[in-house]
Amino acid sequence: MHGMGRNWAAGFWLFLVAYFAYHAFHGDNSIHALRNLQVQEIELTMLAADVRQERVFMETQTRSLAFQSVDPDMLEEQVRARLGFTHPDEVVILLN
Repeated sequence: MHGMGRNWAAGFWLFLVAYFAYHAFHGDNSIHALRNLQVQEIELTMLAADVRQERVFMETQTRSLAFQSVDPDMLEEQVRARLGFTHPDEVVILLN
């Protein structure tokens, strides 16, 4: 009987180690999940930088179209882009 208790305890500890080892590498809070979160963080940081850059560009355009000070170049660019106006001596190449 004494040897059987020892086998049971060894089996229990082996199961416990295997359980935690498995979840350390494959669980929701595993090393693999952490790596995926780090990659996702980098992607989202890059996306945030792109959005920030686009916002700054749009704010600059908005300021240049303000009623107090209309920038003639910006106005011409907007008229050309939105209404399709061109000068008679220009060649227009549309890119999508």
